[in-house]
Amino acid sequence: MEIGIEQLRKTVDAVEDKKGRDIAILDIKEISSITDYFLIVTGNTTIQTKAIAEHLDEKLGEIGIPVLRIEGLREASWVLIDCGDLVIHIMTPEARAFYSLERLWGDAKEVNL
Repeated sequence: MEIGIEQLRKTVDAVEDKKGRDIAILDIKEISSITDYFLIVTGNTTIQTKAIAEHLDEKLGEIGIPVLRIEGLREASWVLIDCGDLVIHIMTPEARAFYSLERLWGDAKEVNL
């Protein structure tokens, strides 16, 4: 199933419902076969990253995006939600700075909604 721009927009809206910040969407279709998009978001604390992830788990089905699995919810410094064509990374500021996914995937196109 291909993820559309409107679905990405609604997903970002759901992240913003829980005050996620520094939202970035990377289009990695051309450089990787693992997924089409990364959505990367920062939560201020592990409590907030967990709240964002749980909210998305509820909302993604309504948006028409299946959740295949969720990793890292217990520790919640980096929660990964695998939706097949979309992989969502919800990270604390420290984890985001350490792993620097935008730099690691620097050849990806950033999607501006």
